Parts: sequence; C-alpha cells; structure tokens
Amino acid sequence: MMETGPEDPCRMPEESSPRRTPQSVPYKDLPHLVNADGQYLFCRYWKPSGTPRALVFVSHGAGEHCGRYDELARMLVGLGLLVFAHDHVGHGQSEGERMVVSDFQVFIRDVLQHVDVVQKDHPGLPIFLLGHSMGGAIAILTAAERPSHFSGMVLISPLVLANPESATTFKDCVRSLEHLLKMASRAVAPWIPLPLWVLAAKVLNLVLPNMSLGRIDASVLSRNKAEVDNYNTDPLICRAGLKVCFGIQLLNAVSRVERALPKLTLPFLLLQGSADRLCDSRGAYLLMESAKSQDKTLKIYEGAYHVLHKELPEVTSSVFREINTWVSQRTAAAVGTGSPP
Repeated sequence: MMETGPEDPCRMPEESSPRRTPQSVPYKDLPHLVNADGQYLFCRYWKPSGTPRALVFVSHGAGEHCGRYDELARMLVGLGLLVFAHDHVGHGQSEGERMVVSDFQVFIRDVLQHVDVVQKDHPGLPIFLLGHSMGGAIAILTAAERPSHFSGMVLISPLVLANPESATTFKDCVRSLEHLLKMASRAVAPWIPLPLWVLAAKVLNLVLPNMSLGRIDASVLSRNKAEVDNYNTDPLICRAGLKVCFGIQLLNAVSRVERALPKLTLPFLLLQGSADRLCDSRGAYLLMESAKSQDKTLKIYEGAYHVLHKELPEVTSSVFREINTWVSQRTAAAVGTGSPP
C-alpha cells in the first residue's frame, strides 16, 4: 500500500515557509524528495506487508503522473515487491513549470537519486525499472547510465521512435519545425540545404520556445472509452499544449535513446501496440535488434493503442499477466544470484 507517514525515506525538512504543490498542498503533508535543483518532487510508495524481495521504480509518461500506475503497483506488491515512484519535474504534484524541463537528463538524474535513497534503506535487494512512453525512454537511459545496476526492466510502449505520421503532438511538432526552418532558410540563406530536424529544433527553440504545438488527443491513448474519459477528467493530468521547448527535449531523448540501445545488457520485457499513434511500433523492433541483452522479450498487441495497461480489458489483462510472470521469474533469479552493486 502507498505510505505517506513521516517515516517515508524521502521526506525532507521543511523551510520556515512550507513549500506547496501546484495544487497548494503543503509538501510537509506528503512524501517527497528534493532534487539537485532544489525542486520538490511528490513521491509514492507501495509496500508489501512483509520484507520486500525486490524494488521496482515506476517511471510515468509525459503529461501524466505516477498515481496512474496504482493498479500495476498493487499487482507488483502482491509479488512481495516494494514499488516506488515520483511525479517527474513539471508533472502531477511535483514542482516545475508544467511539462517543461531544462534538459531531459534531469529526469534520469532524479530517478537515480530516488533509487539511491530507497536502496540505502533496503541494501542488497535487486531493483527493476518499469517505464511507459516518455517514462520508457527515461528507464532506458537510466539503465544505460548504470549498466550493471538494475536486474531488469519492463517497458510499455516506450518512446524510442516518435510516430510523425499520426495526427498527434509529434506530427505537429515536426511540421512546425520544418515549416519555420524553411522560412528561415529562404529568408537568410536559400542556397543552404534544409538541415535535419534536430537542427530545426534548435532554431525553433531559440526563436519560440514557449509556442504551443497542440494537445495530445486523448482518443489515441486507448480504445477503452472509460479510460479515455478517466484521462480527460483527471485533475493531475497536464492538458496544456506541448511547448516547443519540451517537444525538443523529447526529440533529444529519442536521439539519446537510439545511441544508448547498444549499451543495454539487462533483461527486459517490451510490450507494444501495433496501432500506437504516439510511439512508433518500429521503435520496439529497433530496441530488440540493437540491445545487447541476452534475455529480451517482445510482445506485440495487434490493433492496440498507446496505454496498454489501460486498454481494452483483454489487452490489459494480458499485459498484467505478462508483467506478473516476467517479474516473478526475474525476481526469483535475481534473488538467487544476489543483487547488482
């Protein structure tokens, strides 16, 4: 169960004027940690009744928050695991301008800080990562930064390749970048060939970093209407238009993930919908081909959209079963061989 008492490992001493969440709740009343930039991050902990067998950090996607993983976390707690998470900077109940981050590396840095704090209180336990969408990219880059540290990773529709063919924020982002760069190149140096969109991103970020590129269409997240409705009414979801500066950080993350894939050697389970219109399903195949892991499993759900753990009941049930079985087996193996350093 989630624990919010004063014994939480990430509770920090408060200043004379207590900091409050974006929803005006004092952090002193909530489990939280303070990152290297002094920003307060809201945390959640789901703890088993007995001594945990392993640890799992859950990394949520763009615009959402870690509370959306309660069902998955409770399932993992049933396996005797301690599950923990935080709302990334600029998300949910954590501080920071909504869906803005100075550098994507901040997300990875904060995850490693949280991992270190929890592992200090639970030394010797194997630790796993679970990430969805942008959180999947964060998990991949976290694992690549500490190649021998994690015992395994579960990825649900991870951001490996954006899907520019969909009528989504990513498509709007690409079109805006290309359009503005074309105008700039024609006005300043029409003889220069159009650069790659990475350069276009840098140009647009300098000129219009706060320009909105449009909202995520919730209907592309899941075929389950009830889950789409839940998403649309969740007060902690950020439904503001994606800003250029954040879109560029996502594009940078895609570039970093591609370079990091050959560094992956840990076991992982990869779950992907074939009809995902946010994260291109081709990214799943690229990950499988590029990662050096000997223990890697891919399951494709035909016709499924982006949020597989909140999809049609038959898909979601299968996703939970796959994760349950995979984590159970790898936890047993990790416990048997000892945890990584």
